[in-house]
Amino acid sequence: MNFRAYAAEFIGTFALLFVVVGAIASKMNPLGVVLANGIVIAAMIAALGRASGAHFNPSVTLGLFLTGRISLNNSIAYWVAQLLGATLAVGLLTLALGRETMHTVAYGVPHLAAGVSPLAGLLIEIILTFFLVLVIVTTAIHLKNPAAAAYIGLAVALGVLGGANITGAAMNPARAFGSAIWGGGFAHGWVYWVGPLLGGILGTLVSDWIYRAKSPREVRDERSEEVQGSIPVQS
Repeated sequence: MNFRAYAAEFIGTFALLFVVVGAIASKMNPLGVVLANGIVIAAMIAALGRASGAHFNPSVTLGLFLTGRISLNNSIAYWVAQLLGATLAVGLLTLALGRETMHTVAYGVPHLAAGVSPLAGLLIEIILTFFLVLVIVTTAIHLKNPAAAAYIGLAVALGVLGGANITGAAMNPARAFGSAIWGGGFAHGWVYWVGPLLGGILGTLVSDWIYRAKSPREVRDERSEEVQGSIPVQS
């Protein structure tokens, strides 16, 4: 058991909820909340990525488990660490700011906008999380881009920009759970579990499909197509 990795997942998810829900509780303007989401994720990935892979999101962990990159035992431990970190963050914010302040912003619980059905919300969460996890797996795993933390932070920020006024753009079951456990926001809680988890699986699989290792036959076929394409065909 890698307790340092679990601690990193706990700290990273704690930081996400503490900063984002804190920004919401302080009545920060919407653009500020967007930046809070992106910056805290980028910073925590840069700081803790080598310790745990910096999932900070059960959707990421599930996608990597299903593709054989993390064991079942570690996946469960990551989930526990993520959910505990999220829950403690909102709890400490409540202790610091008071229940009245937190109640006025519903403890930061993401919710469906008026007129948005649960199925529509589910679709939005699937798509937003798909984009996020696609960026995570592609930049951090396949491309091993040194700037992956920044790109992932941007992906989070873009997701919040695109979906905050529709579903709250959780893109992360821990993000929704940590607030809901204190604020009682479980009315459509399944949307914020099923949507991100499905989106995470799809994002991982699509990234793997695009960047998967090519077989020798595929390489030969591509080379053959390139050669054929460079020779003028006479009728």
